[in-house]
Amino acid sequence: MNKVQQFLALPNDSKVKTIGVALVLCLVCSIAVSTAAVALKPVQDVNKLLYKKRNILQIAGLEKPGQSVEEAFKQVEAKVVDLQTGQYVDGIDPNTFDARAASVDPKQNVVLTKEQDIASIKRRAKYATVYLVKDPQGKVEKVILPIHGYGLWSTLYGFLALQADANTVVGMGFYEHAETPGLGGEVDNPAWKAKWPGKQVFNADGQVAIRVMKGAAPDGDPKALHEVDALSGATLTSTGVDNLIHFWLGENGFGPYLQQFRTSLPGGAS
Repeated sequence: MNKVQQFLALPNDSKVKTIGVALVLCLVCSIAVSTAAVALKPVQDVNKLLYKKRNILQIAGLEKPGQSVEEAFKQVEAKVVDLQTGQYVDGIDPNTFDARAASVDPKQNVVLTKEQDIASIKRRAKYATVYLVKDPQGKVEKVILPIHGYGLWSTLYGFLALQADANTVVGMGFYEHAETPGLGGEVDNPAWKAKWPGKQVFNADGQVAIRVMKGAAPDGDPKALHEVDALSGATLTSTGVDNLIHFWLGENGFGPYLQQFRTSLPGGAS
């Protein structure tokens, strides 16, 4: 009688048999899960990219009824930007570049000082992908920037879309966060997101002027051009959004890129 037969011959209430069956079951399940994960990864990657594209289209106001995501995205060109110089980078595929992974790679990231890190992200990737919306003639109509920063409970990941003047907001929204539903989670509320279009992110001196604040100036007041009313009952999340917007529009974020982009007007970037 071999060892397997000896094992199977043990009484069902044997501790050895119980532990052995449990170990075999765990091994079989782990192999099944690992195999499924490997087999499904290409599908997951495709769905992840499709989800990102859909969010970009929504925030930029490019979704059209009956039009597929891929069809609508044909007017969008992705480019990788060196955040320090503000210049486009050749040799990096914007469709596969992962800024989130790069931000934790010492060879690809920049560690932020306490004074720089107003978005509470600790470090950022050296490069970022921007998305240019072009008309049929190739002229840039909108520029879409990835943004992220810490709120109350989580890091919020989203996009900020600007007109070709690199100043007027087209839309702003987050596709990933874990803020409290009904409070900080109201960043997803269409009524709050509708407060952003038309706001100016820079003042006449080129300084970041947009603010998320309680008691924002009412429509008609000159200050309203730069102010978005904060979320009710979600002070820390609102502060987090204000901080991350200021970070990514500032000198440690897309500031150098937007400066170069604006100097290229009226033709926009190519």
